[in-house]
Amino acid sequence: MRVLDMEQPIALGTIYTQVNVLEKLTANQRLSSSELLGNLDEIEEFDRFCLGKVRQEKISGLDAVTRHQALMVLGRPGAGKTTFLKYLTIACLDEKFLGDLVPIFVTLKEWAEFPGEPSLLSFISQQWAKCEIADAESVLYQCLKNGRALVLLDGLDEVLAAHTNRTIREMRDWVDRFPGNHILATCRIAAKEYTFERFTEVEVADFSEEQIQEFVTDWFTHHQDLSKIERFLVRLKNERPILELASNPLLLTLLCLVFGESGDFPTNRAKLYEEGVDLLLKKWDGKRNIQRDQVYKNLSINRKEDLLSQLALATFQEGAYFFDQRVAEDQIMDYIHNLPDAKDDPEALRLDSEAILRSIVAQHGLLTERARGVYSFSHLTFHEYFAAREIVSSQNWQLLTQNLTKKAWREVTLLVAGSLRRGNSLILTLKQTADDLLKDNQGLQDFLKWANEKAEPIKLPNKKSAAIAFYLFQNPFIAIAIAGIDSANGTRTLELDYTLDLDMKLDRILNSATRLSAGLNSDSAFGFDFEFILHYINDLKCESFFNQITNLNNQFQEIANCPYEKQKEWWIAQGNSWTNQLRHVMTEYRNIGHDWQFSDQQKDLLRKYHDANLRLAECLNTDCYLSREVRQDIEATMLRPIAQIEAYYAAKGKPYPPVPNP
Repeated sequence: MRVLDMEQPIALGTIYTQVNVLEKLTANQRLSSSELLGNLDEIEEFDRFCLGKVRQEKISGLDAVTRHQALMVLGRPGAGKTTFLKYLTIACLDEKFLGDLVPIFVTLKEWAEFPGEPSLLSFISQQWAKCEIADAESVLYQCLKNGRALVLLDGLDEVLAAHTNRTIREMRDWVDRFPGNHILATCRIAAKEYTFERFTEVEVADFSEEQIQEFVTDWFTHHQDLSKIERFLVRLKNERPILELASNPLLLTLLCLVFGESGDFPTNRAKLYEEGVDLLLKKWDGKRNIQRDQVYKNLSINRKEDLLSQLALATFQEGAYFFDQRVAEDQIMDYIHNLPDAKDDPEALRLDSEAILRSIVAQHGLLTERARGVYSFSHLTFHEYFAAREIVSSQNWQLLTQNLTKKAWREVTLLVAGSLRRGNSLILTLKQTADDLLKDNQGLQDFLKWANEKAEPIKLPNKKSAAIAFYLFQNPFIAIAIAGIDSANGTRTLELDYTLDLDMKLDRILNSATRLSAGLNSDSAFGFDFEFILHYINDLKCESFFNQITNLNNQFQEIANCPYEKQKEWWIAQGNSWTNQLRHVMTEYRNIGHDWQFSDQQKDLLRKYHDANLRLAECLNTDCYLSREVRQDIEATMLRPIAQIEAYYAAKGKPYPPVPNP
């Protein structure tokens, strides 16, 4: 087989992954949108990979073939329908599956468009005759009459409308005339409305994570590039939006090709997803020379992308990851009524919108029917991609600022940032939105001032804002993101500054001690390692500080080797006193560990400030193009008090705020 941009064909058996099928079609489920979501209030609680999660058992495709004489295999574009039939052909020839049968593989499009419109029996006989099979038609007829054939009819959806009725008649006739044979046909979901009474319908299931791992292992093993297997799977695990795409075999093949070339996924995710969309909208049919019936003459590929973008943003804003058919049709009607030669009659527009929806589902697989009359984008990743595309088109940054701290909008925001040729306006708008969160709260402005003072002497090979972030949030992960360094080596990089490392270790002990004193579990359990802390303090040449920490360590060591319950009793009885002593020492000698006594409102503002700046840092780490001046302004003012930011801009002779009314 050879698909996409493969330079050489690959033997099917080397990368084939067994297909699983669903015996009940997902589109036939009678479930509401809320039932599909599992009654979750927020998508943040929902596993992205399981957006298309099926609520029934999957069975092996081979088992389905064995159980049923006539089988209609349905699936979305790129689900592996044709590959499945080709595998069955080879397995049958090799006597590994139904080896007593004769496999007959037919591409229905090729037969339907063959000159002279021969019957299916005549067409196959001609092909056999070309293979020098004597008296081919008689041999074929006897084989079918005796029930000795495995008939594989591929691509009913690829047959043009002009040939559909003839194709359906032939398929129905074959099942009636030759009932003893195994007959399989493939078709895209929603592509044909005709129901074959004698065929059992099954649906190709998405790849599971185990199947993805098997495919990836086989792919890179075949290409003798074993070092990429683990790297690919680790990157996939850390990039859930890309993992979603990998559940489709065609898109997984694209991901393997991309990763094989560069050893990683592109930094600009928008470009990667655009390539996936382009594959489903144009290239997959084009590379196989398949022409499909045009449902609506004025709906070009570019306009389909615009339509999907409009639908995506409208539903994403409502948190509607599943939406009713009527919602989709209304969006389609709203779009097409402005096209040239659009119909004025509302009922005619409604009928057109129904046909367009069905064609997008069937021909491109970017939308899918999850239950009867309930639709979604085939992957949440594509929903986010098209929503971001619409925002880029309108440059509606306010929509992003309104949702800057919401986890569900993270991918959309990053995709917008990575899609812009010039991101100055967007990034400055997001930065100012983050700053404004604490602008009017004096207590939190004082907190920002303290963190900046603490970070001032810190010498990092990265940005000063990273050190400020640690003191503000006591979380190395946001510091790593702001520094723009690899998360795998980020904490180690922050520890290059001994002063910051000392404060980090003391803070961890204080936080754990506070939890243990309250009778709560702690990640550190009952193990505190003071050895490195005392080593650092000794280097500071501060004898009093060293002695007091040594005293606290001695108290701790008295119970360190006691049984678990004994230690727990000690923490409840004496933990508060020990913790308060530690806090006092940290405050006196390191100016950390303060009990700021923030109100609930201030804590909520600080959480939002953290999330907003983390999102800003992530945007800066995308492929977002900024002028050097704007990037310098961002780095010089990120996580600073408003007074310091205003002074910075005044010194530069620039207006503040840089973006009025973000």
